[in-house]
Amino acid sequence: MADAAPCRPLTPKDAPPAADAAARRKARRAAHSRLEARAEEHRRSFLRMVSHELRTPLNSILGFSELIGAEIYGPLGAPQYKEYAGLIRDSGQKLLALANQVLEIARLESGTADLATRREPLDHVLDDVLDGLAEEIRGRRAEVIVLGQGALPDIVADPKGIRTALTALVSNALAYGPEGGTVRISAEIQDGGVTLTLIDQGPGVAQHDVPRLLRPFEQGENALTRRGEGAGLGLPLAYMLCRGMGGGLALGPGPDGGLKAVVRLAKPAVP
Repeated sequence: MADAAPCRPLTPKDAPPAADAAARRKARRAAHSRLEARAEEHRRSFLRMVSHELRTPLNSILGFSELIGAEIYGPLGAPQYKEYAGLIRDSGQKLLALANQVLEIARLESGTADLATRREPLDHVLDDVLDGLAEEIRGRRAEVIVLGQGALPDIVADPKGIRTALTALVSNALAYGPEGGTVRISAEIQDGGVTLTLIDQGPGVAQHDVPRLLRPFEQGENALTRRGEGAGLGLPLAYMLCRGMGGGLALGPGPDGGLKAVVRLAKPAVP
Protein backbone atom coordinates (compact mmCIF):
# COMPACT_ATOMS: atom_id res chain seq x y z
CA MET A 1 0.00 0.00 0.00
CA ALA A 2 1.42 3.33 -1.04
CA ASP A 3 2.35 5.75 1.66
CA ALA A 4 -0.01 8.73 2.01
CA ALA A 5 1.40 11.97 0.77
CA PRO A 6 2.63 14.09 3.64
CA CYS A 7 0.37 17.04 4.58
CA ARG A 8 1.74 20.29 3.35
CA PRO A 9 1.66 22.94 6.05
CA LEU A 10 -0.38 26.05 5.30
CA THR A 11 1.70 28.98 4.27
CA PRO A 12 0.79 32.64 4.76
CA LYS A 13 -0.14 32.64 1.06
CA ASP A 14 -2.79 29.89 1.65
CA ALA A 15 -4.40 31.59 4.68
CA PRO A 16 -7.32 33.96 3.98
CA PRO A 17 -6.36 37.61 4.19
CA ALA A 18 -7.27 39.23 7.52
CA ALA A 19 -9.28 41.87 5.67
CA ASP A 20 -11.50 39.21 4.07
CA ALA A 21 -12.12 37.51 7.43
CA ALA A 22 -13.02 40.84 9.05
CA ALA A 23 -15.38 41.63 6.18
CA ARG A 24 -17.13 38.28 6.59
CA ARG A 25 -17.51 38.87 10.34
CA LYS A 26 -18.93 42.33 9.67
CA ALA A 27 -21.38 40.93 7.12
CA ARG A 28 -22.53 38.24 9.60
CA ARG A 29 -23.06 40.86 12.32
CA ALA A 30 -25.01 43.05 9.91
CA ALA A 31 -27.22 40.12 8.84
CA HIS A 32 -27.82 39.20 12.49
CA SER A 33 -28.76 42.81 13.30
CA ARG A 34 -31.22 42.88 10.40
CA LEU A 35 -32.84 39.65 11.61
CA GLU A 36 -33.12 41.01 15.16
CA ALA A 37 -34.62 44.28 13.89
CA ARG A 38 -37.14 42.38 11.75
CA ALA A 39 -38.11 40.13 14.68
CA GLU A 40 -38.50 43.15 16.97
CA GLU A 41 -40.74 44.90 14.45
CA HIS A 42 -42.87 41.76 14.13
CA ARG A 43 -43.18 41.66 17.93
CA ARG A 44 -44.28 45.29 18.08
CA SER A 45 -46.76 44.82 15.24
CA PHE A 46 -48.21 41.80 17.01
CA LEU A 47 -48.57 43.70 20.28
CA ARG A 48 -50.26 46.61 18.52
CA MET A 49 -52.66 44.28 16.71
CA VAL A 50 -53.56 42.24 19.81
CA SER A 51 -54.02 45.33 21.97
CA HIS A 52 -56.23 46.98 19.38
CA GLU A 53 -58.34 43.85 18.86
CA LEU A 54 -58.85 43.42 22.60
CA ARG A 55 -60.19 46.91 23.14
CA THR A 56 -63.36 46.57 21.05
CA PRO A 57 -64.84 43.52 22.84
CA LEU A 58 -63.68 44.84 26.20
CA ASN A 59 -65.55 48.10 25.66
CA SER A 60 -68.70 46.07 24.97
CA ILE A 61 -68.16 43.97 28.09
CA LEU A 62 -67.71 47.09 30.20
CA GLY A 63 -70.73 48.84 28.72
CA PHE A 64 -73.14 45.93 29.10
CA SER A 65 -71.91 45.01 32.59
CA GLU A 66 -72.59 48.59 33.70
CA LEU A 67 -76.09 48.45 32.18
CA ILE A 68 -76.79 45.16 33.96
CA GLY A 69 -75.37 46.41 37.26
CA ALA A 70 -77.52 49.54 37.07
CA GLU A 71 -80.61 47.41 36.30
CA ILE A 72 -81.55 49.78 33.50
CA TYR A 73 -84.18 47.43 32.05
CA GLY A 74 -85.59 46.14 35.31
CA PRO A 75 -84.53 44.25 38.43
CA LEU A 76 -82.22 41.28 38.08
CA GLY A 77 -83.84 39.20 40.78
CA ALA A 78 -81.18 37.58 42.94
CA PRO A 79 -78.73 40.18 44.40
CA GLN A 80 -75.77 38.02 43.37
CA TYR A 81 -76.36 38.98 39.73
CA LYS A 82 -75.63 42.63 40.48
CA GLU A 83 -72.50 41.66 42.36
CA TYR A 84 -71.35 39.48 39.45
CA ALA A 85 -71.97 42.32 36.99
CA GLY A 86 -69.67 44.49 39.12
CA LEU A 87 -66.98 41.82 39.10
CA ILE A 88 -67.23 41.53 35.30
CA ARG A 89 -66.87 45.30 35.00
CA ASP A 90 -63.84 45.42 37.33
CA SER A 91 -62.12 42.57 35.49
CA GLY A 92 -62.85 44.20 32.14
CA GLN A 93 -61.36 47.49 33.33
CA LYS A 94 -58.16 45.72 34.39
CA LEU A 95 -57.87 43.99 31.01
CA LEU A 96 -58.57 47.24 29.16
CA ALA A 97 -55.90 49.06 31.17
CA LEU A 98 -53.41 46.29 30.37
CA ALA A 99 -54.27 46.42 26.65
CA ASN A 100 -53.82 50.20 26.65
CA GLN A 101 -50.43 49.90 28.37
CA VAL A 102 -49.19 47.30 25.90
CA LEU A 103 -50.37 49.40 22.96
CA GLU A 104 -48.71 52.55 24.33
CA ILE A 105 -45.41 50.74 24.97
CA ALA A 106 -45.45 49.34 21.41
CA ARG A 107 -46.02 52.85 20.06
CA LEU A 108 -43.26 54.35 22.18
CA GLU A 109 -40.78 51.64 21.21
CA SER A 110 -41.56 52.06 17.52
CA GLY A 111 -41.41 55.87 17.68
CA THR A 112 -45.02 56.33 16.53
CA ALA A 113 -46.37 57.76 19.81
CA ASP A 114 -47.65 61.30 19.33
CA LEU A 115 -46.39 63.28 22.33
CA ALA A 116 -47.07 67.01 22.06
CA THR A 117 -45.66 68.92 25.02
CA ARG A 118 -47.14 72.13 26.36
CA ARG A 119 -47.41 74.07 29.60
CA GLU A 120 -49.29 72.08 32.26
CA PRO A 121 -50.08 73.10 35.86
CA LEU A 122 -48.72 70.31 38.04
CA ASP A 123 -51.48 70.89 40.60
CA HIS A 124 -54.14 70.13 37.98
CA VAL A 125 -52.23 67.09 36.73
CA LEU A 126 -51.97 65.57 40.21
CA ASP A 127 -55.62 66.36 40.97
CA ASP A 128 -56.62 64.36 37.87
CA VAL A 129 -54.27 61.50 38.73
CA LEU A 130 -55.48 61.18 42.32
CA ASP A 131 -59.14 61.49 41.31
CA GLY A 132 -58.66 58.62 38.88
CA LEU A 133 -57.00 56.50 41.59
CA ALA A 134 -59.48 57.42 44.35
CA GLU A 135 -61.05 53.95 44.45
CA GLU A 136 -57.66 52.26 44.54
CA ILE A 137 -56.49 54.58 47.33
CA ARG A 138 -59.62 53.81 49.36
CA GLY A 139 -59.24 50.09 48.73
CA ARG A 140 -55.68 50.16 50.11
CA ARG A 141 -56.73 52.51 52.96
CA ALA A 142 -53.72 54.55 51.95
CA GLU A 143 -52.95 58.25 52.14
CA VAL A 144 -51.32 60.24 49.35
CA ILE A 145 -49.73 63.44 50.65
CA VAL A 146 -48.83 66.15 48.13
CA LEU A 147 -46.42 68.61 49.75
CA GLY A 148 -47.04 72.22 48.74
CA GLN A 149 -50.34 71.33 47.08
CA GLY A 150 -51.92 74.38 45.48
CA ALA A 151 -48.59 76.07 44.85
CA LEU A 152 -46.79 73.51 42.69
CA PRO A 153 -44.83 74.72 39.65
CA ASP A 154 -45.96 74.40 36.05
CA ILE A 155 -44.24 71.85 33.82
CA VAL A 156 -43.76 71.21 30.11
CA ALA A 157 -45.32 67.85 29.24
CA ASP A 158 -47.77 66.01 27.04
CA PRO A 159 -51.14 66.28 28.87
CA LYS A 160 -52.11 62.63 28.48
CA GLY A 161 -48.55 61.31 28.73
CA ILE A 162 -47.74 62.95 32.07
CA ARG A 163 -51.04 61.82 33.59
CA THR A 164 -50.45 58.27 32.39
CA ALA A 165 -46.88 58.27 33.74
CA LEU A 166 -47.81 59.65 37.16
CA THR A 167 -50.82 57.35 37.42
CA ALA A 168 -48.50 54.38 36.83
CA LEU A 169 -46.03 55.61 39.47
CA VAL A 170 -48.65 56.30 42.14
CA SER A 171 -50.45 53.02 41.39
CA ASN A 172 -47.15 51.16 41.74
CA ALA A 173 -46.49 52.87 45.07
CA LEU A 174 -49.95 51.88 46.31
CA ALA A 175 -49.64 48.29 45.13
CA TYR A 176 -46.26 47.63 46.75
CA GLY A 177 -46.71 49.78 49.82
CA PRO A 178 -48.38 48.42 52.95
CA GLU A 179 -52.12 48.60 53.41
CA GLY A 180 -52.81 51.84 55.24
CA GLY A 181 -49.46 53.24 54.12
CA THR A 182 -48.49 56.68 52.90
CA VAL A 183 -47.22 57.93 49.54
CA ARG A 184 -45.48 61.31 49.62
CA ILE A 185 -45.21 63.52 46.55
CA SER A 186 -43.15 66.70 46.32
CA ALA A 187 -41.89 68.97 43.56
CA GLU A 188 -39.22 71.61 43.28
CA ILE A 189 -37.51 73.67 40.63
CA GLN A 190 -33.91 72.57 40.10
CA ASP A 191 -31.36 73.57 37.46
CA GLY A 192 -33.94 75.03 35.11
CA GLY A 193 -36.28 72.04 35.35
CA VAL A 194 -38.87 70.58 37.68
CA THR A 195 -38.08 67.54 39.82
CA LEU A 196 -41.07 65.55 41.05
CA THR A 197 -40.36 62.97 43.78
CA LEU A 198 -42.62 60.10 44.91
CA ILE A 199 -41.67 58.04 47.98
CA ASP A 200 -43.62 55.01 49.18
CA GLN A 201 -43.32 52.72 52.20
CA GLY A 202 -42.92 49.49 50.32
CA PRO A 203 -40.03 47.00 50.48
CA GLY A 204 -37.91 49.15 48.17
CA VAL A 205 -35.59 47.85 45.50
CA ALA A 206 -31.90 47.11 45.26
CA GLN A 207 -30.03 49.47 42.96
CA HIS A 208 -28.85 46.63 40.73
CA ASP A 209 -32.51 45.66 40.11
CA VAL A 210 -33.50 49.08 38.76
CA PRO A 211 -32.56 48.43 35.09
CA ARG A 212 -34.62 45.23 35.15
CA LEU A 213 -37.67 46.99 36.57
CA LEU A 214 -37.57 49.50 33.72
CA ARG A 215 -37.93 46.71 31.17
CA PRO A 216 -41.50 45.69 30.21
CA PHE A 217 -43.02 42.62 31.90
CA GLU A 218 -40.61 42.68 34.85
CA GLN A 219 -41.72 42.93 38.48
CA GLY A 220 -40.18 43.71 41.81
CA GLU A 221 -41.27 40.50 43.49
CA ASN A 222 -41.17 36.85 42.55
CA ALA A 223 -44.14 36.08 40.30
CA LEU A 224 -45.19 33.25 42.65
CA THR A 225 -45.06 35.26 45.88
CA ARG A 226 -45.78 38.88 44.93
CA ARG A 227 -48.84 40.53 46.46
CA GLY A 228 -49.93 42.74 43.60
CA GLU A 229 -51.42 41.93 40.25
CA GLY A 230 -50.24 43.37 36.95
CA ALA A 231 -47.82 42.55 34.19
CA GLY A 232 -44.96 44.82 35.21
CA LEU A 233 -45.69 47.51 32.61
CA GLY A 234 -46.30 50.56 34.81
CA LEU A 235 -42.71 51.56 35.55
CA PRO A 236 -41.38 50.93 32.00
CA LEU A 237 -44.30 52.89 30.56
CA ALA A 238 -43.66 55.82 32.92
CA TYR A 239 -39.94 55.70 32.06
CA MET A 240 -40.56 55.75 28.30
CA LEU A 241 -43.16 58.50 28.55
CA CYS A 242 -40.90 60.72 30.65
CA ARG A 243 -38.06 60.28 28.18
CA GLY A 244 -40.40 60.86 25.26
CA MET A 245 -41.40 64.21 26.79
CA GLY A 246 -37.77 65.28 27.02
CA GLY A 247 -37.39 64.41 30.70
CA GLY A 248 -36.41 61.33 32.64
CA LEU A 249 -37.24 58.91 35.45
CA ALA A 250 -34.83 57.57 38.07
CA LEU A 251 -35.58 54.92 40.70
CA GLY A 252 -33.77 54.28 43.94
CA PRO A 253 -34.16 53.60 47.65
CA GLY A 254 -36.09 56.11 49.75
CA PRO A 255 -34.44 57.86 52.71
CA ASP A 256 -36.31 55.64 55.20
CA GLY A 257 -36.84 52.60 53.00
CA GLY A 258 -39.36 52.12 50.26
CA LEU A 259 -38.96 53.14 46.65
CA LYS A 260 -38.16 56.67 45.52
CA ALA A 261 -39.16 57.66 41.98
CA VAL A 262 -37.72 60.93 40.68
CA VAL A 263 -39.33 62.43 37.58
CA ARG A 264 -37.41 65.15 35.78
CA LEU A 265 -39.30 67.50 33.46
CA ALA A 266 -38.72 70.85 31.83
CA LYS A 267 -40.29 73.98 33.25
CA PRO A 268 -41.94 76.58 31.03
CA ALA A 269 -39.86 79.43 29.78
CA VAL A 270 -40.47 82.75 31.50
CA PRO A 271 -42.87 84.75 29.29
